[in-house]
Amino acid sequence: MEAKGEGLMLDIMTIQKRLPHRYPFLMVDRVLELVPGKRAVALKNVTVNEPHFTGHYPERPIMPGVLILETLAQVGGLVLMNPEHEAGKQIPLLAGVDKARFRRPVVPGDQLRLEVDILQVRRSTGKCHGVAYVGDEKAAEAEFMFMIVDPEE
Repeated sequence: MEAKGEGLMLDIMTIQKRLPHRYPFLMVDRVLELVPGKRAVALKNVTVNEPHFTGHYPERPIMPGVLILETLAQVGGLVLMNPEHEAGKQIPLLAGVDKARFRRPVVPGDQLRLEVDILQVRRSTGKCHGVAYVGDEKAAEAEFMFMIVDPEE
């Protein structure tokens, strides 16, 4: 974990300490900027060897929109969680998705830049807005609602 500007930068090892997801469902490769409780900018490298591409149009592989949303949601979970959090102590659960829009296909070789801003936090719930970009082009966006839960409850 490194400091960058006013936020934190997270490598994959630190991301794995904070999110409970693992292959093939850990979608965040790097966090470029994290201001806990406020905002994050992260990266997801889209590679042809990801398992969904074997069945999601093998002749023209396209990343499923639901997985783009999942990637944004994982970044949202990182923003909502306490910076000292380690996976397993609390889990951000997706409670809802609103205003989802898909603007362009995401294909192998693309790099998604994921920008997530917190809109509201109340006790154990939160709401954020996320946008996924490929270069300067908007690929998808949505609002997400989360519940933060103790995994043992």
